[in-house]
Amino acid sequence: MPSPPHPLTVLRPYARRHRPLLVLALGALLAAALATLALPLAFRLVIDAGFSARSSAEIDRYFLGLFAVAVALALFTALRFYSISLFGERVVADLRQALYQRLLHLDATFYERSRTGELMSRLTTDTELVQTVLGSSASVALRSALMLLGAAVLLAVTSPHLAAYIGAVIPLVVIPILVFGRKVRKLSRASQARLADANAIAGEALAGIRTVQAHVREDHEAERFRGATLAALHAAVRRTRARAWLTALVILLVFGAMALVLWLGAQAVIGGDMSEGELGQFVLYAVIAAGSIGSLSEVWGDVQRAIGAAERIAELLAERGRQDVGEARPAQAVIVPGDIRFEHVQFSYPSRPQRPALDKFDLRVRRGETVALVGPSGAGKSTVLQLLLRFYDPQAGRVLIGERSIAEFPVKTLREHMALVPQEPILFAGSARDNIRYGRLDADDSEIEAAARAAEADEFIRALPDGYDTFLGERGVRLSGGQKQRIAIARALLSKAPILLLDEATSALDSHSERLIQQALERLMAERTTLVIAHRLATVQRADRIVVLHDGRIVAAGTHAELMRQGGLYADLARLQFARAEGDAPTPERDTVPRIR
Repeated sequence: MPSPPHPLTVLRPYARRHRPLLVLALGALLAAALATLALPLAFRLVIDAGFSARSSAEIDRYFLGLFAVAVALALFTALRFYSISLFGERVVADLRQALYQRLLHLDATFYERSRTGELMSRLTTDTELVQTVLGSSASVALRSALMLLGAAVLLAVTSPHLAAYIGAVIPLVVIPILVFGRKVRKLSRASQARLADANAIAGEALAGIRTVQAHVREDHEAERFRGATLAALHAAVRRTRARAWLTALVILLVFGAMALVLWLGAQAVIGGDMSEGELGQFVLYAVIAAGSIGSLSEVWGDVQRAIGAAERIAELLAERGRQDVGEARPAQAVIVPGDIRFEHVQFSYPSRPQRPALDKFDLRVRRGETVALVGPSGAGKSTVLQLLLRFYDPQAGRVLIGERSIAEFPVKTLREHMALVPQEPILFAGSARDNIRYGRLDADDSEIEAAARAAEADEFIRALPDGYDTFLGERGVRLSGGQKQRIAIARALLSKAPILLLDEATSALDSHSERLIQQALERLMAERTTLVIAHRLATVQRADRIVVLHDGRIVAAGTHAELMRQGGLYADLARLQFARAEGDAPTPERDTVPRIR
């Protein structure tokens, strides 16, 4: 069975894009290493030849040579640092973009089992760990490995006898690095997972800060975050302790071996077997080798942490959303407007597979028709829109536009033909103009303002401090619920999509605004195929057809008048709502009727 690919191979395609920078960095690294390895030789020449020279001119020449080596080392080190740091920045920037693009294209099933805070941790913290390794640790590791190899060769050339002693202790140093490195890698992955948990808890609380404060749960949320943070801290302590033991052990072994070698070298100088310059050269190479091993032991922990992060990133990049069969059939990339049909659709949400959301569901919406979906909570109304938008696919049956299944079209093409106004509109941290333009990015200012006027949003937008350029805050926090809904309606009005989906689009509006917007929506519906989910039945009385759902099935269909004559669930719901609107007290029997979403 082939072994799985190394986690860091996920970086390979992004590194290839910036190969010239990598080549430049490796060239500078090699030149800097050669300059470093030349320093002990220059130092030996200064001691053995320079001090025995008969003229100061000769001494000056040797010292100038030593200075020239130092200049070369400084320049090539700076070039290496710049090129490898820039390489790391660019690779990780590409990686973040790919990761974010993957997140944007994953379907609803993935987000049902994921937490936003954890995904943000992968997008930020994990990629920062990878960037640390690419931009600095990898460079240090390569330089240290190269210096260790070069120093080992030159040690053997300078004094084979003393080099043999150093070679004897190398296994004692390498084995702890490998053993502790694996432990650090496991502890690093655990530490990153705990940190992601803390980020997820904080993200949830801050996103719902008004709910937290309204229920006076600040202390409760702080305690939850404290527990997650302590768990992350304990994991980090275990990881740091392992790295500390590794570093201490390596330093003890390396410098203990150096002390032994220095003592043996001193004996050789006294016995006349080595010159002072040769001993100085040997000592410097030994210092370089020891420093390289020490650097490797330190960056090895960073590399292991980056491997843990790369594993998590690779898992996310390997996630696949719904297979888009339409992308392989470009001739079908254009949707021909037609009737919308649900044929024998069977669907259950992945989180509750035992409970059908739609059960043998059949529905036909003719082109240009306005159909309202009503029924109690959990009847399956929102599920109809979710399947039409292909946030999910049915387990059985088909959804068609015209004569073709929507599964035959690329998801992007399908959704470009639909405009959605959700029950809880999402606004972005931009201006009012930017949020409306989200419906059609190529719209000009006059089209945006016309859509706002049609949605009865122009007046309150112009009253904002900077009008259409006013910053609305995160999730539109500076607007009321009704104002946010009118921005969302303007966004849908701006779209040229032939299919309009309204999920309780006027539920947050007052009666006056609702009447005005209803007129605008009726003009819009006349040109589009429209599916409406209604909370207040008064808003759908003029629909071409009203479809009543209960437990995932259609139990009645017709106009408002026809359904009132038939009686049943719709008539009960209507009488209950209209009685409340008139201020009458409903009877106990009517109070048992399920609420409409």
